[in-house]
Amino acid sequence: MKLLRTAALCGLMAAASVASAETTLILGEAGPNRGARAAAMNWFADKATEVSGGDLQFDIQWGGALFKAGAALNGIADGVADLGTIISVYFPQEMVAYGIADLPLQNDDAWVGMKATDELMRTNESIKANLADMNLVYIGTFTTSAVHIGCKGAAIRTVDDIEGLKVRGVGAYGDTFKDMGANMVPMSVYDAYQGLDSGLLDCSQGYSYATAALKQHEVIDSYTLLNWGQVGALGILMNKDMYDSLSEDEQAALMEAGEGMADELGRLITADNDKAIETMKAAGVEIITLPDADREKLVEGGAPYVEAWIERANGVGLDGQAMLDEYKALLAKYAAERDEQGYPWTR
Repeated sequence: MKLLRTAALCGLMAAASVASAETTLILGEAGPNRGARAAAMNWFADKATEVSGGDLQFDIQWGGALFKAGAALNGIADGVADLGTIISVYFPQEMVAYGIADLPLQNDDAWVGMKATDELMRTNESIKANLADMNLVYIGTFTTSAVHIGCKGAAIRTVDDIEGLKVRGVGAYGDTFKDMGANMVPMSVYDAYQGLDSGLLDCSQGYSYATAALKQHEVIDSYTLLNWGQVGALGILMNKDMYDSLSEDEQAALMEAGEGMADELGRLITADNDKAIETMKAAGVEIITLPDADREKLVEGGAPYVEAWIERANGVGLDGQAMLDEYKALLAKYAAERDEQGYPWTR
């Protein structure tokens, strides 16, 4: 009987030891639990749990339950959440390094852009130190994918067609259109359907999957693939105090899962964008590809905003030009890998 009690006690102690080894991390996300980005985030959580042997568990708080997008940086740095999504555009000064992924460079491939951004953010020592000063650690990146433009009653076949159009823009991409003569209309992407339908807008910049998801193909006549750049400065960052408290194996599990997000979201968002183009074609929308020479004009037109970013980076103690050179080299590296080997999910 004593032997049985001892065995039972040992079993309980072992179970308690297993339970105490589990760490549940609270992850804050301003967006809803649907769409490609949410699927990639769920994949990240499952992968980190798997790689850690179950030691890491996640409590994902969706829809801004913990904090809205504009409060994410402080919410994570202060420990309201252990980790979560930070969107750089809400924090242009603090997240200036990450903002490199939003620049209007020739960077239109979602997977290439994410891989280049991910390697820069996790390996550049000055960026890591800059984040550490804010009590943050970079984990993994997302992207909204390439910026394109849908129009009603108009079509952009060359950059000369931009002048005089009423356009809803996206960041520096919209600013460049303004410099080229567009009349910019401040409006959210969610209101663009009504704006296009009513004539308040001629065109709206956006992303293929979002154009279809928001049913804008019902109110546009043409959709021009700009093949220009993307908005990629959003991803998962973690409270550094919490990260430092984890074991090396747990940290490695987070980093492995974070790095894998680029492949998973790349697969998902590429499929969603391709499907969206087919949806537009089926609705009778003309799909236009901007000529290479005109794309070069867009890249040249965006150059002042790249220079402005360099100055902002220099202003917080970073070497903006060196970072830009490194980023461009990484874009070339992953573009070459894609051309030689294909995407990871097609190999």
